[in-house]
Amino acid sequence: QVQLAESGGGSVQAGGSLKLSCEYYIYANYCMGWFRQVPGKGREGVASIARYGAQLYADSVKGRFTISKDNARYTLSLRMDSLEPEDTGMYYCAAYVCSGSRSPSLRDDDYKYWGRGTQVTVSS
Repeated sequence: QVQLAESGGGSVQAGGSLKLSCEYYIYANYCMGWFRQVPGKGREGVASIARYGAQLYADSVKGRFTISKDNARYTLSLRMDSLEPEDTGMYYCAAYVCSGSRSPSLRDDDYKYWGRGTQVTVSS
């Protein structure tokens, strides 16, 4: 059974940084990503990493967020710098089975497994 557990959310002022972590209990042949959601809106793909490390970022976070995966520690991370109030939301870790040649994806309907989320609040 696939399990994903996010941590690291919190409240920060604009310009600050946070690092989110997702502990996963799955095999290595998964692509993974981070999504966020605010009330009344759909989930937005933020960053994705394919099996062998290729990454994809939403335009709104390029240059500010960095996704990384440590298979030895079973941890997916999202480093968030220069945070803006618009980054506020519930952040979810997600995964799906993918081949080694699969490119990273920010489409939420590609993902089958989801964590429960961790809240990030950025104040101006």
